[in-house]
Amino acid sequence: MSYLKFDKSQMINLEYSLYRNVLRTNRRGAYQNTSISGCNTSKYQGLLVMPVPFLDDENHLILSSFDETVIQHGAEFNLGIHKYNGDNYSPRGHKYIREFNCDGVPKTIYRVGGVVLSKEIMFSSKENRLMIRYTLLDAHSPTTLRFKPFLAFRNISKLTKENDRVDRSYRDVENGISTCMYFGYPELFMQFNKKPEFIYHPDWYKGIEYLQDQQQGDTYQEDLYVPGYFEMSIAKGEEIIFSAGDILVDTNTLANEFDYELHKRTPRSNLYNCLKNSSHQFYFRPKDGECFLIAGYPWFKVRARDQFIALPGCTISIGKLDDFETIMDSSMPHLRDLMEGRPLKNVIHQIDDPDVLLWVIWALQQYWNENHEAFKQKKYNDFVIEIVKYILANKHPNLFVDKNTELLYTNGKNVAVSWMNATINGKPVIPRSGFLVEFNALWYNALIFAKELALEKQNVFIIDKLMDTSEKVHKSFVETFLNDAGYLYDYVDGHYCDPNVRPNMLFAVSLDYSPLERIQKKTIIDFVTKELLTTCGIRSLSPKSGNFKPHYTGSINEKQFAYFNGLAFPWLFGPYIEGYLKVFHKSGLSLADRIMVGIEGEMQNDCIGTISELYDSNPPFIARGGYSFAMSIAESLRARRIMESYEKKDL
Repeated sequence: MSYLKFDKSQMINLEYSLYRNVLRTNRRGAYQNTSISGCNTSKYQGLLVMPVPFLDDENHLILSSFDETVIQHGAEFNLGIHKYNGDNYSPRGHKYIREFNCDGVPKTIYRVGGVVLSKEIMFSSKENRLMIRYTLLDAHSPTTLRFKPFLAFRNISKLTKENDRVDRSYRDVENGISTCMYFGYPELFMQFNKKPEFIYHPDWYKGIEYLQDQQQGDTYQEDLYVPGYFEMSIAKGEEIIFSAGDILVDTNTLANEFDYELHKRTPRSNLYNCLKNSSHQFYFRPKDGECFLIAGYPWFKVRARDQFIALPGCTISIGKLDDFETIMDSSMPHLRDLMEGRPLKNVIHQIDDPDVLLWVIWALQQYWNENHEAFKQKKYNDFVIEIVKYILANKHPNLFVDKNTELLYTNGKNVAVSWMNATINGKPVIPRSGFLVEFNALWYNALIFAKELALEKQNVFIIDKLMDTSEKVHKSFVETFLNDAGYLYDYVDGHYCDPNVRPNMLFAVSLDYSPLERIQKKTIIDFVTKELLTTCGIRSLSPKSGNFKPHYTGSINEKQFAYFNGLAFPWLFGPYIEGYLKVFHKSGLSLADRIMVGIEGEMQNDCIGTISELYDSNPPFIARGGYSFAMSIAESLRARRIMESYEKKDL
């Protein structure tokens, strides 16, 4: 039985199929994404989206869609679908779909009378190139296929209109053509594994609309350029392979290449395989020997905090310790640039956020827990101590050690400093400033971890300093954050103690080293369970708060306000499950299992086979934000692995 399979009734129901999409990526920042019906519903979607370094560091939509038409006895049946004004869809090719299956690669089966046509989409794992394999499974008469490319050549966050700046020229290449709409863009090579006839007929298709952008109050209408169309005959049992990318290929190799790439794919046959496949989609290799993690799709870049939170789950939890090392080793020069005051390179964004170094230590701690010897051989122990010394010396521009409490404080009144980073008019929606609870939970954990590493090297001076500091932090943490109700203040700034019940206190329970007693941990977990736990994530704010907003709706400012004032985040299931099991041990597995069932239920929603950035925290729990988010995937994988370790325990 297929895991990600959709039948005819689901596919022809646009209320269903338009709200489910499929994502494929390579490891160079490019991707292919569209709804399972084939209709793009967002400006960020398309068949070939890729970076264009000559222009900027953004992604650009090159090939928006590729319409197929089946021709028999002079009758034309267009399999494409586009939305126009007034909920008008033309053509309506979705009505010919009999099945969509995504266990391997996205595969659509069309039936037009006696014609049964299979369409499989493959995104190259190494190149900015899309391949589509068409197989004529059945036909009772001579059959011709027509292919019409819809071109955009634009930044993914912008829309295009008909204009006279387009370069309408093209040149013939092996079994196809190449064209480039604007200066600065690479050529788009469109080729087949057999020679087609190309009919040059340049035209603009005006007023194409993107449903989900329209519903979200975003710009949603554009014109797309079609240079002409390809035609060729196809026999029963024959395969035609189309290639579209920024390089010229040897078309004789397309069939073998498609089979080779298909063989490499892990079937999305269960929850774990879906999560594992998704984790690979965030890998970004800008050049040989380097690797980073993209924060998510469709609009994210490599963001420091997101990368280091996601790093253990996307590597260690799927047995890829070598990938952890590659990503960490690629990042360390950039982290040292920060610590040594050198200019920062535009590779890892937001690397100077004040909590990033604390998350780096946490990520390294996960690697230490997995392989002590490899950790020492890589000299990560020295790097951890180097970071702690840097923080203790108050060299960070916005992270300081308070001389009285030894707690860390930061200025977050005018700039967002934590993962709760939504802003309105440039100002933080939640001005978390002063002593932040998760910063200091991470700080205490880092100090104890660094002390354990220093003990191995017998560095008496640093051991004494770390012991003294950690003892003071232990005492100060409880005195500063623990309130009479039994949970932790979210942040303390001068005489103000923020009383809102938020998930950031979870880290004081989940981390390996905590300044809290078990009974204190249990009370905190109880608060989170009662007020913040939902089926799709952990709420960012308790419903008891006057600022609670469970739905991501309204104006841009209303959405920004809601972001961290009630919406639910799946990535927080990681620390929640970890903390819950530390408190309740094996008896907590039943609740953790129910959470995983909820995650599995999302595999056929929104972007199928992956998990979104956030969700409305009240029914119907609609997915919001980035439709595939590294932290959501990573912490689901890490939570799953933690659960497995408890299942193996005797008690």
